[in-house]
Amino acid sequence: MSAAGIREGLAGAIDAMKAIGLDIGSYRLSLYGLFSTIVVAVLLWIAVKLTMRAIKWLLRRNTQIDQAQRLLTEKLIAIALFSFALLFGIDLLGIDLTTLAVFSGAAGLAIGFGLQKTVGNLIAGIILLMDRSIQPGDVIVVGDGSAMGGSSLPGGMPNVGRVAKIGVRAVNVITRDGKKHLIPNELLMTQPVENWSYSSRDVRIRMRVPVAYECDLREAQAIIVEVARANPRILADPEPVVWITAFAERAVEHELRFWISDPESGLGNIQGEVFLGIWDRFKEAGIRIPYPRQDVRLVEATEPE
Repeated sequence: MSAAGIREGLAGAIDAMKAIGLDIGSYRLSLYGLFSTIVVAVLLWIAVKLTMRAIKWLLRRNTQIDQAQRLLTEKLIAIALFSFALLFGIDLLGIDLTTLAVFSGAAGLAIGFGLQKTVGNLIAGIILLMDRSIQPGDVIVVGDGSAMGGSSLPGGMPNVGRVAKIGVRAVNVITRDGKKHLIPNELLMTQPVENWSYSSRDVRIRMRVPVAYECDLREAQAIIVEVARANPRILADPEPVVWITAFAERAVEHELRFWISDPESGLGNIQGEVFLGIWDRFKEAGIRIPYPRQDVRLVEATEPE
């Protein structure tokens, strides 16, 4: 088949597709127009995705910007590219928006109400990346505040997680139990959030240790500090300290305070290790940890005179 025959066949197919259509007022909706729209949309989508992939590759090779700045640049470029592709596609297809002014206005109003939260989360995510208050890799409290809508773990230990990704709609936070929490960006902007990595990754942990009254308190305090210093996760500077906090009914209350620099590795496990070490050393030294008990005294009733 010659080139002229191919051109004639394509022209005939195009004319047939243009003949199949529907008239809506002064606007003609044809099969050819629908097919052209789909083809242009797919080609523009592929072009935008390939361009974004190339831009991400170039940004990741740039070592002068950090991860938050790179994510912010990617999001802004993506918004600009998709906006340009939409306008370019409308111009390429020759769509006259003035003929659809009423319809587009109503549709735009409905879409605006429907996407209000989505747009709000998008803008909140961009602002979070701009002010750098929350960045990928930060450790934040999950499920222990008004912003998260949950409660702390057993024992009063907050449920902390590492920020894995700041997306268009939500922040992806992975906790120590392997669960992924999707927290809307807007909540992180409008509600109080605990970010343990904002100024420093160091976190102080406080542990209550009761000691019986008849025991040597100075020896007990020395043992508590030694156990804390022996743990590899506990920082040497600031060094662990222990203080008497109260003379309680059954015991002398002590509080051990120490610092760690990897809260994402867990809080309950480090406390469990320290408690077990204190238990073993107390047993060796003969130091007793009192337990709650009640003494009941029976008194004989006296007869009235």
